[in-house]
Amino acid sequence: MEARTAEERQREIVQVARATGSVDVTALADRLGVAKETVRRDLRALEDHGLVRRTHGGAYPVESAGFETTLAFRATSHVPEKRRIAAAAAELAGDAETVFVDEGFTPQLIAEALPRDRPLTVVTASLPVAGTLAEAENVSVLLLGGRVRSGTLATVDHWTTKMLAGFVVDLAFIGANGISREHGLTTPDPAVCEVKAQAIRAARRTVFAGVHTKFGAVSFCRFAEIGTLEAIVTSTMLPSAEAQRYSLLGPQIIRV
Repeated sequence: MEARTAEERQREIVQVARATGSVDVTALADRLGVAKETVRRDLRALEDHGLVRRTHGGAYPVESAGFETTLAFRATSHVPEKRRIAAAAAELAGDAETVFVDEGFTPQLIAEALPRDRPLTVVTASLPVAGTLAEAENVSVLLLGGRVRSGTLATVDHWTTKMLAGFVVDLAFIGANGISREHGLTTPDPAVCEVKAQAIRAARRTVFAGVHTKFGAVSFCRFAEIGTLEAIVTSTMLPSAEAQRYSLLGPQIIRV
């Protein structure tokens, strides 16, 4: 077999990572017929270009303008960690009477964990979140209208943002594809970015909830700075030193 160029190898690595959710150095070396060190070099190059994040022994794909994981995929990765984070985030609802719940699997878990023992109004662009809460006693659901994105089953575009602009909510639970100290909260799709930005403008308090792998990742569209967040809820898999650096920018950091 003709030896592939570094560019061809790296393209294949990205394809495999995006198809399977992660790649392993040993398996890639076997697949590509090259030394492990060559694979590590390829992964370093891909990380420098923002296409993957390296882990011990492998890497996983970074969501970008050209690639975003589906809700179905997110519902299978880091699930125990996401459940812990969602439960801790839901506790921050306090005595809020109106909340915005973002699209995504972790926000969906937050919706499931919200208090049901008192009246609560939930505003969301997410069909799964609306479905989760539609029959809940004491919960009134306002589903934002608009174009439904197939991968995440959430509404976007001017209909969504215009409707959202008419509300003032006590608390917004926001997700992101990436969160970094330098670039803030980011997401691949400009239409989603607009909805998230409008939700934060509509909210008195904003809480970000996300797994440790989101930290340091940067996507295409920025919709918030770290300082706009009241709290960041993640897991203890985010090192305490890194959590401390985020807390210096303003938000309370909760690791569970």
